[in-house]
Amino acid sequence: MLNLLALNHLGWRPFFQQQLSLDELEECSVARVMEHNRSSYELMSDEGYMALPANPSYPAMTVGDWVLLDREHRLIRLLERQSLFSRKAAGSRVTAQLIAANVDTVFIVCSMNQDFSLNRIERYLALAHEADVEPVIVLTKADLCDEPEQYVEQVRQLDSLLMVEAVNALDISSVEVLMSWCRPGQTVAFLGSSGVGKSTLFNSIFQENWQHTSAIREEDSKGRHTTTARSLRCAVGGFLLMDTPGMRELQLADCEQGVEQTFADISDIASQCRFSDCQHDGEPGCAINAAITSGKLDPRRLSSYQKLMREQAINGASIAERRAADKQFVKMCKTIQSGKKARKHEM
Repeated sequence: MLNLLALNHLGWRPFFQQQLSLDELEECSVARVMEHNRSSYELMSDEGYMALPANPSYPAMTVGDWVLLDREHRLIRLLERQSLFSRKAAGSRVTAQLIAANVDTVFIVCSMNQDFSLNRIERYLALAHEADVEPVIVLTKADLCDEPEQYVEQVRQLDSLLMVEAVNALDISSVEVLMSWCRPGQTVAFLGSSGVGKSTLFNSIFQENWQHTSAIREEDSKGRHTTTARSLRCAVGGFLLMDTPGMRELQLADCEQGVEQTFADISDIASQCRFSDCQHDGEPGCAINAAITSGKLDPRRLSSYQKLMREQAINGASIAERRAADKQFVKMCKTIQSGKKARKHEM
């Protein structure tokens, strides 16, 4: 029988419980993936921590997933996700890489120094919107910045309803503004590039030196990569924090809705163009060009939108082609195996 009180502290929801039959509720157990390494998945259930040896036959799983186990703690199946972060795998690979699952809020962390980038923030926002997860922009290194409000205002211009907080990640009292999102049973993930202060922020909210941290390089204000694996940790307040390695390369794929939501202002303006297929490249009656000329729309934002739409379309098509090729290969193998079995039967 499931211990719902203990599971609720791990982020258990009716959404997951509705996926279980009455027999499964009585006979099986559920656990959450807290960490994943090459040889095993580290799980936590209402019975405590346990290890599930990795197996090529398992479905693709990531930190934050919920799994159903039998009495011997063997995997029965992966439960349907409430949310999922994924990206195109780094490099030339045409596969999707899972980042995190079943997250309630994502802290998109960016430092207020030379590494600050609105384009990068827009990328992470598209990822969050595609996953249907509440984004909060957390601007770090306020202690090293003369005018933090200037950075905050730049981010707020992306979306007036966007939650933006500037903090000194080293100061526990400064990060108190983030605790309203860290409620019992809530799962909060940290996303951002290397060295923006995610691990320092993680430690301050966790109020424990859980993650190793490093100082930034003085010559370019870039931080050093410290987190090497995704992990989910239970905090004393009953919430869960998920730290992730910094991502210098964040390629989007299958993320069209997320991009459109992130740039909803551009979509609204484009709907006023004279031609429905307007490319916003000098056509008569182009509302986008008029908005840029009048100063209503920043050319940088339009360029960012067009780049992300092209990128996700190319990557999404590549991944879809790879999936189709894999399915065709599996089908061919099954046909060959069926033919061999039929010939053996005839003999």
